[in-house]
Amino acid sequence: MRLAGKTAFITGGNSGIGLATARLFIAEGARVAITGRSQVTLDAAAAELGENLLAIQADVTDVAAIEQAVGEAARAFGGLDILFANAGIAGTTPLGQTTLSAFEAIIRTNLTAVFFTVQAAVPHLNDRASVVLNGSVLAVTGAPGWSAYAATKGAVRSMTRVLAAELAPHGIRVNQVSPGAARTTIWDPMAPDAAAMAQLETSLSTAIPLGRLGEAEEVARTVLFLASDDASNVTAAEIMVDGGTTGAPMGAPIYRGRT
Repeated sequence: MRLAGKTAFITGGNSGIGLATARLFIAEGARVAITGRSQVTLDAAAAELGENLLAIQADVTDVAAIEQAVGEAARAFGGLDILFANAGIAGTTPLGQTTLSAFEAIIRTNLTAVFFTVQAAVPHLNDRASVVLNGSVLAVTGAPGWSAYAATKGAVRSMTRVLAAELAPHGIRVNQVSPGAARTTIWDPMAPDAAAMAQLETSLSTAIPLGRLGEAEEVARTVLFLASDDASNVTAAEIMVDGGTTGAPMGAPIYRGRT
């Protein structure tokens, strides 16, 4: 098992990519602490994943709460080997239709909270620990109406490199995984039922070279690589898990057959 004897802390681990990663980490031998705002989904995760999961209710935008959660996990596990700063929210912020509070909520969750999560974890990280930040293809695709979200993910790209440099003297690696469109609950506000989701998935898939949405488990496997000793000489790297959206956009179905 690739994470035998390791310990991990995952924010937003009660659903989507975070939960898929917690599930995979435990299967690979790790003990895992997750955070989330919903006690209901935290309880469900704990029931599914068993004694190697520690579920902690905490809002990442509350710095004191996340510091307390990290400390609780470190005390339970005797330190941390892996941090996956995964928690985030989606939301459009179109010009002319966006309030200050809506814009700032995305910044606080997707950027500010990421920094303070890492800061809280650093004193508890063991030698040769791995930090993984969660980004997005929207940092580079220029999607209309997504200014705040894209800005946070662009900032996370920069912060990954800064933190990698800052923590290198301590032997701590910092990397980033950047998913494309993946089948998770992030789409629920835009597709509240199965029919709407099917329509949205068809539309999104036309712009993905591999012609389909990704799965949370596919992102989780990339996080596993970055967290494991397989990536022992990898730091300040970003791995796109996007079906070719950013690297080969002209290969998407929408362009096929055109000259």
